[in-house]
Amino acid sequence: MAMRWYVVHAYSGYEKRVMNSLKEQIELHDMQDSFGEILVPTEEVIEMRDGKKRKSERKFYPGYVLVEMDMNDASWHLVKETPRVMGFIGGTADKPAPITKKEADAILQRVKDGEDSQPTHKTIYEPGEMIRVIDGPFADFNGVVEHVDYVKSRLKVAVTIFGRSTPVELEFGQVEKAA
Repeated sequence: MAMRWYVVHAYSGYEKRVMNSLKEQIELHDMQDSFGEILVPTEEVIEMRDGKKRKSERKFYPGYVLVEMDMNDASWHLVKETPRVMGFIGGTADKPAPITKKEADAILQRVKDGEDSQPTHKTIYEPGEMIRVIDGPFADFNGVVEHVDYVKSRLKVAVTIFGRSTPVELEFGQVEKAA
């Protein structure tokens, strides 16, 4: 039988550990012929923390691990008996259904695109959105986003000063979303 992609439900926060455990179990039981790729689909994001840009990973599907495998009794048991695995998604408990080739290709393409491109920002700002300035000479002022520049991590914001709307250019780290 041909290898197909299956979605494995893992404890949230343990996806990478489950992926590594599966790889170890495959080696240990010498079952490389029944398994292909095992991955946790992620993308790199930039977030502002303590006024500094930090890169982190964001999972596309938290709590899930994608496993390319040839479904048979031995491979099914190996996955099911892996610590922190709750089971397969789709199909029945004893006969899981693979995701379609189209779905698998879309996920793999999204992972590949994420590797090739610049990291995306964790916080997304949109024109017309209310923000609050938290740093700089305009601290504690509220404003409306007019333009967003993700490449430079800057916003053009209309801040009301003495009853007049004034355009101000600020960095992502100087603002937060208004509640």
